[in-house]
Amino acid sequence: MFRDRTDAGQKLAQKSKFYANRQDIIVLGLPRGGVPVALEVALHLNAPLNVFLVRKLGVPGQEECAMGAIAGSGIRILNRGIIKRRQISQAAIASVTSREQKELERRQSTYRKDCIFLDICDRSVILVDDGMATGATMQAAVLAVRHQRPKQIIIAVPVAAPEVCNKLRTKVDEIICVKVPEQFNSVSFWYQNFSQTTDAEVRNLLRQAAERKIVS
Repeated sequence: MFRDRTDAGQKLAQKSKFYANRQDIIVLGLPRGGVPVALEVALHLNAPLNVFLVRKLGVPGQEECAMGAIAGSGIRILNRGIIKRRQISQAAIASVTSREQKELERRQSTYRKDCIFLDICDRSVILVDDGMATGATMQAAVLAVRHQRPKQIIIAVPVAAPEVCNKLRTKVDEIICVKVPEQFNSVSFWYQNFSQTTDAEVRNLLRQAAERKIVS
């Protein structure tokens, strides 16, 4: 079990040290919970840090359960299995998508004040989150990043469900994961402290990275 996201990021950085001190690497944290993890990875690898915006589409009434995710460039991933089992209507999907699109645009405006996104074409991108339960959020991020023609895409997370790793392994160049427990439960189960990361904390972390000259 990880103490918190900082501890998880430090352990993940140790698993990622092959990529240290490489000029082509950029670390992208998925806000909000992935950013404190990504900061530790970027610091240990001596790599630039940025954020990559993606939003989970939560099941109505059970928002922690992902029925899909959206990212930039009009990317939308839907988990048809969950949608069918929960009998979620197209109108409900459209409503959730519209709401999350507005939140994605709000975060875009908020975080870009502290971090200007640069071209990732021909760079090796390490996508970092605090964990993967369904993989929908990360899959949307991978698709959106691929549109920008990177040299490599690496997923790096502290903990993930085995079936999610197996599903995403064919879509990226590498998956780095500290724990892949057979009995996964949930991402929060593997953290002693899994308190919500706020917008203010994300901006503060980006400023910290800028002061250490690791923001791209």
